Amino acid sequence: MKQKIPSTPAVLALRSANVGFTPHFYDYEERGGTAVSSRALGVDEHHVVKTLVMEDDAADAFIVLMHGDMKVSTKELARVIGAKRVAPCAPDAAQRHSGYRVGGTSPFGTRKRLPVYMEKSILDLPRIYINGGSRGFLVGMTPQAIVELLRPALVEVAIPQ
Repeated sequence: MKQKIPSTPAVLALRSANVGFTPHFYDYEERGGTAVSSRALGVDEHHVVKTLVMEDDAADAFIVLMHGDMKVSTKELARVIGAKRVAPCAPDAAQRHSGYRVGGTSPFGTRKRLPVYMEKSILDLPRIYINGGSRGFLVGMTPQAIVELLRPALVEVAIPQ
């Protein structure tokens, strides 16, 4: 049975910007992360991009887009953005900033416009899969579409998980 594409703020933002994307559904697992979605979609976890809501020492929120099989060096990210420290937001704060439930956070159509930092090597991939604003729903697109729509600052802060 074909699933209906949800009308999330992310999908609405992508459609209004005329960004081409493909919908991909999978059975969401609590704390399963990109390992679950990449396995369900049959794609390399490196091509699944996670959307992380983080904050600096002044409690200013921002988004980091990172390969699913990597993690963010918070020390290096803080240095790059000129903050004393950065850390992931608590789930309720992340939801408040983004408008999305944790596990369904998309960088598109966030409640308020947040600065976006993207791991530079994501641009080396031909196609990526990123959350479409709902648990168990990813959208496939070119990384260039993210650059055009979000104008992220490119960073090199990835470290192995």
